[in-house]
Amino acid sequence: QVKLVESGGGLVQAGGSLRLSCSASGSTFSTATMGWFRQAPGKEREFVAAVEWATTTAYADSVKGRFTISRDNARNTVYLQMTSLKPDDTAVYYCAAARFITRATNAYDYWGQGTQVTVSS
Repeated sequence: QVKLVESGGGLVQAGGSLRLSCSASGSTFSTATMGWFRQAPGKEREFVAAVEWATTTAYADSVKGRFTISRDNARNTVYLQMTSLKPDDTAVYYCAAARFITRATNAYDYWGQGTQVTVSS
């Protein structure tokens, strides 16, 4: 039983920064891995980043070096710090929870409602 609530999306100019937050409620087991995905118009949902309960992280090549995922286990919150944003980053960003660290969309058991990120030129 997990509920995820995202926040922090919005409009930002190219080169700017934005931090997304996702608050999770539920079992520690069910939220062992917290991930971020995004879906742009006309494209499939794609993996962005994930972090497991300890410190292990994973990033998509397209965001590596620009985005940083982190989590505050005490607050049951995961963050996505996005810097050097590009128009191609424009998408609906989704928070998701899985039992183990993975990049596979279908391995995530719970999903938030999504938050829109728009990067202007």
